[in-house]
Amino acid sequence: MRNKLMQFVPVVALALGLPAVATANQELARLSKDPKNWVMQAGNFENWRYSELKQINKDNVKNLRVDWTFSTGVLRGHEGGPLVIGDTLYVHSPFPNKVFAIDLDTKQIKWKYEPKQDPSVIPVMCCDTVNRGLAYADGKIFLQQADTHLVALDAKTGKEIWKVKNGDPKKGETNTNAPHVFGDKVITGISGGEFGVRGFVAAYDIKTGKQVWKAYSTGPDKEMLIDPEKTMTWTNGKMAPVGKDSSLKTWEGDQWKIGGGTTWGWYSYDPKLNLVYYGTGNPGTWNPKQRPGDNKWSMTIMARDLNTGVAKWVYQMTPHDEWDYDGVNETILADLEIGGKMRPVLVHFDRNGFAYTLDRSTGELLVAEKYDPKVNWATHVDKKTGRPQVVAQYSTDHNGEDVVTKNVCPAALGTKDQQPAAYSPKTKRFYVPTNHVCMTYEPFRVEYTAGQPFVGATLTMFPAPDSHGGMGNFIIWDAAQGKIVASKPEKFSVWSGALATAGDIVFYGTLEGYIKAVDANTLKELWRFKTPSGIIGNVTTWEHKGKQYIGVLSGIGGWAGIGLAAGLEGDTEGLGAVGGYKELQNYTELGGVLTVFSLPDEATGGAR
Repeated sequence: MRNKLMQFVPVVALALGLPAVATANQELARLSKDPKNWVMQAGNFENWRYSELKQINKDNVKNLRVDWTFSTGVLRGHEGGPLVIGDTLYVHSPFPNKVFAIDLDTKQIKWKYEPKQDPSVIPVMCCDTVNRGLAYADGKIFLQQADTHLVALDAKTGKEIWKVKNGDPKKGETNTNAPHVFGDKVITGISGGEFGVRGFVAAYDIKTGKQVWKAYSTGPDKEMLIDPEKTMTWTNGKMAPVGKDSSLKTWEGDQWKIGGGTTWGWYSYDPKLNLVYYGTGNPGTWNPKQRPGDNKWSMTIMARDLNTGVAKWVYQMTPHDEWDYDGVNETILADLEIGGKMRPVLVHFDRNGFAYTLDRSTGELLVAEKYDPKVNWATHVDKKTGRPQVVAQYSTDHNGEDVVTKNVCPAALGTKDQQPAAYSPKTKRFYVPTNHVCMTYEPFRVEYTAGQPFVGATLTMFPAPDSHGGMGNFIIWDAAQGKIVASKPEKFSVWSGALATAGDIVFYGTLEGYIKAVDANTLKELWRFKTPSGIIGNVTTWEHKGKQYIGVLSGIGGWAGIGLAAGLEGDTEGLGAVGGYKELQNYTELGGVLTVFSLPDEATGGAR
């Protein structure tokens, strides 16, 4: 009892009005408000991926040209994007996770950091050796290495300040996520859902690297930092306490110990509520027959107190997942009018094909609608229970082991994977890169061995049938109404992060390697450029010496490009992606390059 009480003492301190957030990164908050910088992966705490810069606009974007380029010297998939603080750009690579600091005046390398990692970590990385980027705060650059080491580097010199181990690759634990700094803590997760890893989120002190708290996705309440009486969830049309042993009751025996729920996606933060938001991944194994129950709290959006890690509310999107619809995609925070009332909301485009709008303060479900009309595994989300209504024909659990379930939409990589959407406060719309892909799915029995794949399913993937023939769309979404406003078809999945700007344009990249600019209201294409390799990185922007720049990492790979990245050829390899995206080899090749664009001086028209 004493341990349980001590666990929640910090919550009492907050209730008494003690300071909620340490001020160690006031510099970060200040820098993020200056659009000249791009100081965190999503641009701000709310995950908007939006810039107030408008020197480049819908009228002159057609004049964009390459300003400079930089090769990372690495051939695998390049996700994430660079950071820009003042006159320095910081860019990363996939394994071996190099970090470069580049002088924006001279384009010279100020410093380079290349960690020495055991290459044996590569085989336990599920879907390419990607890394989603760096974080900055308190004069430090934070790198989350593949081998799970979290490193703090001096931003001026590249010198290592501290280094801590976050997991154990011998158990299948690796890291691909970008670290996130909120308050005086750096937040990170863990990968390995395909290896029976038990997911968690951990918070480390930005000055010392000391672990402050750690919260698991599954298991006993205490280890999940869940208060049975105060942590709330959507139940029968209202918020209610999760109750005692909310996770344990939904697993058979000790399966929760290898239950997945990994945390390799994006994180957001509301300073006023002092809540950190993120999603958890698939339960292990992919064979649903082996793990009866709802498998909580996999596939769940979590809202946790930054200081203590205690969950305020949780919402599970896909109970008892049967299709690998990880819930790790970004949570975007905005204030929207819903039902005639302004609400502080969280918007989440889940892999399962439904876009969710929740009240981010309470966790109340407001909207849940399909953001690709081809989604067929469920008819709808019941607004009272919050549960998707599964169609038996596409239920891999109903159909059973060693049975091929055909034409399930979306495929396991979801209507959208981790590639982050953008939000424009100017248009009040969301700009979403999507996959338009379906699959066959055959589950089979598999045994757990630490550090070995724990999948238990064979998949094939293909473009959504009876559609435009392509594998992707770029859409505008109305999160208040739950409706697609506009949709632009693409030949392949749109696997890059979007960027919206005050110039009334939105940027995104394609797997063939094009970076494109489209009208923020209509999606009319205004400009494109073919970069050296396929784009799975996220578009960013900054200003230096009065000129706006657009930057993007190209370098094919990731799940969609794993065939090229890892040299795989079998249709069912890469968890089904190799066959589905085989045609990519006719359009692009490997190679990691940062390409930076600007307008010619005569084309800026003096706009700033």
